[in-house]
Amino acid sequence: MRRIRNRNGLPSLSVFLMAAVLLVTSCKVRQSASSSDSTIPSALAKAMRWQEAHPIQAKAPTDWTNGAYYVGVSRAHLATRDTAFQHALQSMADRNRWQPWNRYYHADDFIITYSYMHLKELGLPADLKATDSMLREHLYKPHEWRSGNVEDEKKILWWWCDALFMAPPVLARHARMTKQPAFLDEMDRYYRQTYKMLYDPEERLFYRDGRFLWTGQSTDKKEANGRKVFWARGNGWVLAGLALLLEEMPRQDARRPFYLGLYRDMAARIKGLQPEDGLWRTSLLHPESFAHGEASGSGFFTFALAWGVNHGLLPRAEYAPIVRKAWAALSACQHPDGKVGWVQNIGYDPKPANANSWQNFGTGAFLMAGSEILKMR
Repeated sequence: MRRIRNRNGLPSLSVFLMAAVLLVTSCKVRQSASSSDSTIPSALAKAMRWQEAHPIQAKAPTDWTNGAYYVGVSRAHLATRDTAFQHALQSMADRNRWQPWNRYYHADDFIITYSYMHLKELGLPADLKATDSMLREHLYKPHEWRSGNVEDEKKILWWWCDALFMAPPVLARHARMTKQPAFLDEMDRYYRQTYKMLYDPEERLFYRDGRFLWTGQSTDKKEANGRKVFWARGNGWVLAGLALLLEEMPRQDARRPFYLGLYRDMAARIKGLQPEDGLWRTSLLHPESFAHGEASGSGFFTFALAWGVNHGLLPRAEYAPIVRKAWAALSACQHPDGKVGWVQNIGYDPKPANANSWQNFGTGAFLMAGSEILKMR
């Protein structure tokens, strides 16, 4: 994903430090009110209304940024059954004419169809012909990424870790809905390619892409403290994607233990990296890089961990306090008008955020997190 110009701009150092202090303070002040279960539905509705009134896109209305946002809207609808979420989804699908974006080879362009599938499973009129056709092209049509005959990091189909959120849950859901297991077979093949290339088993984290792999050369990318670069949102994409994927995989599937094991390994690692204030930093192994939390990566982590607790896959006693603390901090990132701030702009490595920086996928992460917190007993 290429970077685009930050429309919000970063504040001066003094303003930045003051905002960071205010965020921590607001976490403490607002925790009892904003993070209680009774206020979650209204917080989710406010976030959705604000985002619908402030549309934004990186490339097109069907791009990955909107796709991730509408996953959040879909999950909020599942959790609350508030028809406002359903109406937003239906309006979006009609505007988009039920199309994915136009790059058959690019995993990013499929996540918008997750919401189309949600509407289909509600029993609503939904046209998934374009989704099915483009998924087939994605899996089988020749492309240089698939062949590996390139000079840069794009040597496999899903060469960046974000792709593990964008395509595998969609393929698994489509396989289940259409009763075509071949989609799941191909998903597994390409997922394991990315795992082999980007997963660090010692750190139990994913590199964002091949540019960040350590090869023993002096040119290896390192944090200022000498450690490897692991981006919070990149790993948030992976962990949240695993939760969505596991939700779709048949329980008896022989490949499921691989994904469940990966999910649990990453969950334990992310749990151990949570800062005291509840929000994960953009750099997981050098949190001092930017002395403030970030809402999109934290939102995806919160969703994934809460989902594991709710499905009996993670020990409640260990993880419930982690996700409750994270949700309290995320709630403090929401402005009174519903906007979710402290979202790092589009990118591929750790960068700062501020109280007013926002993106639609950050709102999506917030909606996903709140939808699972709402289900916790």
